[in-house]
Amino acid sequence: MATVIGVYDWERETEQALVFAVDMAADVAKAASRDDLADALDYSSAAQTIKTVVIEGKFMLIETAAERVAERLISDYDLAWVRVEVVKPIPSEGYTAAITIERPAGR
Repeated sequence: MATVIGVYDWERETEQALVFAVDMAADVAKAASRDDLADALDYSSAAQTIKTVVIEGKFMLIETAAERVAERLISDYDLAWVRVEVVKPIPSEGYTAAITIERPAGR
């Protein structure tokens, strides 16, 4: 997703790409037992939540983006645990910045 992120002036003037990988631990027993989409975690909604948090946040650090996404997903989707990886490709510098965090609910 494209968003404003970074600490340098040039980073604050343009959108950059961020890639998220998210693992969520939720109680899926009801959905599995009934095999009913209505009881399952809504992945499309979770993806939209991530996008909203990051775009509205306009964070300086990918660490902050990861923390805010984890907090919001745990809160909104009643998760027991979440792992959030944020990858920020920096092609002009020839490297990629990345952070992975794991957070339990109730932290």
